[in-house]
Amino acid sequence: MAHISPSDRTQLKMVSLEEMVLPDSVARAVDAFVNALYLASLGFDVSTASTGRSPFHPSVFLKLYLYGYMNRIRSSRKLEAECRRNIELMWLLGELTPAFRSIADFRAHHGEQIRNVFKTLVRFSKNSGLIEGKLIAVDGTKVRAQNSKKNNFNRKKIERHIEYIDNKVNEYMALLDEQDTSENDSNGLISKKEIETAVKKLKDRKKDTNNFPLSWKRPIRSRYLPLTRMQSK
Repeated sequence: MAHISPSDRTQLKMVSLEEMVLPDSVARAVDAFVNALYLASLGFDVSTASTGRSPFHPSVFLKLYLYGYMNRIRSSRKLEAECRRNIELMWLLGELTPAFRSIADFRAHHGEQIRNVFKTLVRFSKNSGLIEGKLIAVDGTKVRAQNSKKNNFNRKKIERHIEYIDNKVNEYMALLDEQDTSENDSNGLISKKEIETAVKKLKDRKKDTNNFPLSWKRPIRSRYLPLTRMQSK
């Protein structure tokens, strides 16, 4: 039995873009959503100049961005490439192919407006039954962070720190005894009041250090915790 044969690439076919896009395609939902928006009231400039090259209508970029958002295509260059090869985008934009710089400039100049449209799209999708918005699952993972180890503590490090504070307290107490036996306070020695203040600070630091949980058995490493949220529909 012979293999399945492909069609002749040079054969002319009477077919339209409308026929090539499925009835339940997400491109049709994006098209209906953007066409229902009042772009001028959302802050988009829909005016045209009497001279120079005709601009793209803001709806072209909005449809492109929303379609890319729903299909995980974010790069301006990738969006430009999809306009030339993606049949759904050809149908959605009427075979318009804006350059990646025009796509990037539109996003840069209309950032707040685009964010508001995205929020409206979520509400539209929920009201239309495209998403339920009831069951939301959140998951995360640990990613090691580039943080200073001096800002982290484990059991051994805390014990060494407490020992260091104890030694310093003993040194200051010895200075206090020496100060008491000195007959002249003007010989360059530290005053008794200054020593008492330093001892109090060290004891406060030791008290704060003792509050760390000593059940830590492994070194503590700083990590980020990225979270991912998904809906059931």
